[in-house]
Amino acid sequence: MAKWLLVDGFNLAYRCFHGLPELTRADGFPTGALHGWVKSLWMLADQERPAGTLVFFDLGGAQDRLALHPEYKAQRAEMPEALEKQIAPLKALTRAMGGAGIEVEGVESDDLLASQAVALARAGHEVLIVSSDKDFAQVVDERVKILLPPPSANPKLGWRVLDAAGVREKFGVRPEQIADYLALVGDTADNIPGVAGVGPKTAAKWLAIHGSLDGVLANAGALEPERFRATVTADAERLRLNRRLVTLNLALPVVAAQPPAPQLAELFRLLATMEMRGTLAEARRRYTEPELF
Repeated sequence: MAKWLLVDGFNLAYRCFHGLPELTRADGFPTGALHGWVKSLWMLADQERPAGTLVFFDLGGAQDRLALHPEYKAQRAEMPEALEKQIAPLKALTRAMGGAGIEVEGVESDDLLASQAVALARAGHEVLIVSSDKDFAQVVDERVKILLPPPSANPKLGWRVLDAAGVREKFGVRPEQIADYLALVGDTADNIPGVAGVGPKTAAKWLAIHGSLDGVLANAGALEPERFRATVTADAERLRLNRRLVTLNLALPVVAAQPPAPQLAELFRLLATMEMRGTLAEARRRYTEPELF
């Protein structure tokens, strides 16, 4: 079967936006994220040689989770205006490059991506999820892996593949325990509070001993350190809610495993419109002389 890249769209877009200088078109329209986006997708394609690339975006709203927890992601700042302006052309460039853009109103892109990853894996394909979001660790298995971007503190590490053994090493738990782990430690990025004072090592130790969140709650009276026993008992329902919030929905509709062809005339037009002259020159070489790449 084939290898597929599934890209967490806004995760990569923010990385491109913050990773490049504030480039602009002659009229002041920002283009830094666009430069980074195109180069990143090309780099990943050259490195991994996928059969296709699917990019997942949020269209706004996480209705199922907001119904459970109205404060879900409430603390997140608005997208920077300069990046917001680049999202529409970024999506257009993605389509023109032959990458399918997938988005559904009111449904989180993480759920769409995870559903697609699991469906492709069940069909026998190899899947690489391009994201730094730890939530995706819960779907890692022998066919699904995460392609982590270089850490900002040590970019020389480059892009790294996180497999099931890597999940165990990074978090101290197996992929199937990640949702329970996140329920206990919380997720500040999504405004989900864990057990006060419980960090990754304690959560991993409890799950190693008791197997699951349900096991931890059933044995709350015997937990160590002892000071957490009453808190965990009192927080039982909230922790079960946490698990529902962090568990990815794997039952969403998926798209056919058939990547669209690049739209070269449109790609060249978009790059010219954005005055991305160096990238346009590379695009002409890349798509007319692919043996060079």
